[in-house]
Amino acid sequence: MRRHLAFSQLHNFRDLGGYPTADGRSVRWGLLYRSDSLGKLRGADWDRFLELGVRTVIDLRYPWEIEAKGRVPEAAGLGYANLSIEHRPYDQAEIDPALDPWRYLADRYGEVALDGAAELRQALELIADGDEPQVFHCASGKDRTGLLAALVLTLLGVDEDTVAADFALTELATERLIADWRAAHPGRELRWPGYGRAPEEIIRLTLADLRTTYGSVEAYVRDHVGVDDATVARLRERLLTGGREARHTAAEPEGAAGA
Repeated sequence: MRRHLAFSQLHNFRDLGGYPTADGRSVRWGLLYRSDSLGKLRGADWDRFLELGVRTVIDLRYPWEIEAKGRVPEAAGLGYANLSIEHRPYDQAEIDPALDPWRYLADRYGEVALDGAAELRQALELIADGDEPQVFHCASGKDRTGLLAALVLTLLGVDEDTVAADFALTELATERLIADWRAAHPGRELRWPGYGRAPEEIIRLTLADLRTTYGSVEAYVRDHVGVDDATVARLRERLLTGGREARHTAAEPEGAAGA
């Protein structure tokens, strides 16, 4: 199977399938995707998206981002939920270059993990209760999307090295994300040299912080986010091989081979 799905305007659309879990199962292909903003879908890209059979879009952006940049087009049978998990906006282009960049971003992820509990719970419940393909996304498919992907994969029993490697696949999109930023901000200086980067260290620091505070990522999800064991069981049943039969079987999509 292929992890990266090729689109003209989307740079970071990936299938979360195929990752092995501690109990010997693996994440099903073609059921859960992560992406950068689906507001960019047009023309052939839109047709390509519809072919995937996605029935639920979880948009993790602020409402003001959606108003400015647009949302996924409406289509019959396509559900849409705006769950803005970040509550303290910041401008990555203006991050002080003198700061430790990955510690800084991990701290911002920690804020999202703390502030966005209600929205994260709703997102995890939507994913657990779905029975057809779904996708979640933010603007670049890197930070908010990366945090939710790490939580989902960890709850499924995927090991941290694999979770971190999945997070770092955004690095393959960095140049295009930077190009998009420059096109959207003509004449403005991109002060932070780490813009669009996604090294493993960021998500490893974030997960370590959650373990330090809550004892484990699973305990954070249970005790702070409020997701109960039954929801986690449904998540695993739905998304792992050996769970309930999925209604959708993905054909091998075109695109760069995944890790």
